[in-house]
Amino acid sequence: MIKFLQTPTRAKKFVLGGLLVVVAVMMVVTLIPGIFDSLTNTAGRGVYARVAGHDITSADVDRAAQEMAREKRIPPQFVSFVRAEAGSQLVSEYALLAEARRMHLQATDEEVRNFLHQGQLGEALFPKGEFIGQAKYEDLVQQYFGMGMSQFEDRVKETLLFSKLRAIVQGNITVPEWEVKEDYLKQNLKVKFAYAVLTTEDMMKQVKVTDTELKAFYDKHKQEYVNSIPEKRKARYITISTSSIPGVSVSDDEIKSYYNQHAEQYKLPERVHVRHILVKTPPQAADGKGDQKALDAAKAKAEGLLKQIQNGGNFEELAKKNSDDPGSAAKGGELPTFRRGAMVPEFEQAAFALQNKDQLSGLVKSQFGYHIIQLIDKESAHTKSLDEVRTAITPIVKQQKESKAADELARTLEAQTKAQGLDKAAAAHNLQVQTSDFFSNTDSLPGIGQATDFMQAAFSAKPKSPPQLARTSNGYAVFEIIDSQPAKTPTFEEARQRVETEFRNEQAQSMLDRKTQELSERAKVLHDLKKAAGEQSAQLKTSDFVTQQSQVPDIGPLNGPASVAFSLGKNQISGPIATGRSGVVLQVLDVQEPSIEEFAKNKDVARERTLAQKRGQSFQLYASSLIQNMEKDGRIKYNKEEQQPGRLPAGS
Repeated sequence: MIKFLQTPTRAKKFVLGGLLVVVAVMMVVTLIPGIFDSLTNTAGRGVYARVAGHDITSADVDRAAQEMAREKRIPPQFVSFVRAEAGSQLVSEYALLAEARRMHLQATDEEVRNFLHQGQLGEALFPKGEFIGQAKYEDLVQQYFGMGMSQFEDRVKETLLFSKLRAIVQGNITVPEWEVKEDYLKQNLKVKFAYAVLTTEDMMKQVKVTDTELKAFYDKHKQEYVNSIPEKRKARYITISTSSIPGVSVSDDEIKSYYNQHAEQYKLPERVHVRHILVKTPPQAADGKGDQKALDAAKAKAEGLLKQIQNGGNFEELAKKNSDDPGSAAKGGELPTFRRGAMVPEFEQAAFALQNKDQLSGLVKSQFGYHIIQLIDKESAHTKSLDEVRTAITPIVKQQKESKAADELARTLEAQTKAQGLDKAAAAHNLQVQTSDFFSNTDSLPGIGQATDFMQAAFSAKPKSPPQLARTSNGYAVFEIIDSQPAKTPTFEEARQRVETEFRNEQAQSMLDRKTQELSERAKVLHDLKKAAGEQSAQLKTSDFVTQQSQVPDIGPLNGPASVAFSLGKNQISGPIATGRSGVVLQVLDVQEPSIEEFAKNKDVARERTLAQKRGQSFQLYASSLIQNMEKDGRIKYNKEEQQPGRLPAGS
């Protein structure tokens, strides 16, 4: 309901718009912690591209590629295939961010606070309108975004800059009614079809393999196997984490000091907790006039409900049966506790004017309709006392002290290991030295985990060089590389299993493509898909009536290659359709077009959909043009050596 009543200000539209781009922007933030940290400004080796004076390092791109591969479930040995895509994504994001700053767009602290109250972030940080507390906030940010609070809030500001830039680019875009109608008819056209399915599994059973064929396949694709066995290293290391720091205690003075330094965050504004009933009014026309009869009917209904409550009627039951706010009606009209600025002005003014529990407002008219408000509770502005927040502060201060002690121990240990060696330094602090097996840069090590920073350091260090310090997933490690195995190209025997798998897949796919083509041609000759499917031993199935937004078993989403079904007439047969793991031929059985009445009923929703689509296309064109211009005028420069398509992440 808060979303329904929010003041439609420009700033808040930006905040809500930020939720639409946060997926794209925060993906980099979430999956690649530190990607926006301070960058070197030195061109040359290790720099992938320079965008408006900022260097995107090859390490940044490698991390992005590794995470992209994990997201797409691409095996580690094929990470290099998505490296160019990851690099392009980072360049695009930096270019858009640079353009937003060039236009002097800014994101204020107030907008950040508003953003953190919205959507899933708001649900996580302010359940039922209550802040989860600083300690839990920092833990949540660290757990899900892999960064500290201030860095996270800086990232949110950058996300808001993206949303503001997007709003400016898309601000004047409109769509004519004919385009809305055309798009609606296209999106809501329904077809029913029969479809014959051939699968790669079926083809795989028919693939025969000989050693001669496998050896020839290996020789033909040998370049693809070059250095596919990654470089491996062996290390000795000492790990340091907060758990390595025993006996850290927190004094009352330290708690008081933290409380005094952060007093601002414990200030609570005036807040109210209310329930309400909404009787919606019809939207006004462009001339400001509406359906007077409907307006009068809505007001009469609201007045009747108010009179029932004043005469002893149960507010919650009446809200459940009569409120037009679906978000709160089921809860008897109850809204989450809110502060000033969360609601439209008329609603806010009436709610904060209530003083006593169960007190009723009169009818409150807003842009949404007529409201009846009842006060549940009211809380004046105040600062939480030290005793109220002591339990929340204690673990924060303790964690800070442990982190500081771990940092100091790590630096001390690094110096001692260089002077005395790992074993003596570890013994002096009652720590253990661990020796790894040979590992690649995508492996996880005991006590270290899958730590990108550690792996970068480990694969950059020279074997048997002095110990170094590197961050891990939960602290630090002081390590030395004691041996290494360079990347190598496997022999045929070493690669045999992979070669056979890839050979079988290639043969099965080729066979599938050929047989699906034959199936389509035969069905068209016979004018009978069922008969052709029988001859090819293909499975024949029938869909329900479906739209382009539907999914069909063995085909998947119909907005891909199978969308051809929506361009065929009744009884027409398609060409071969490749869906990935299967080949399909379909025959349209029936077509249902949406009626003019349906379009009229759904025109507003259809307009928003078409407008959103057109805005998305507009922003994509804008971003593409911006990058081209920045490349032309030298604001984007690439290091071609670091962009080699065959280049693997460091140490792979």
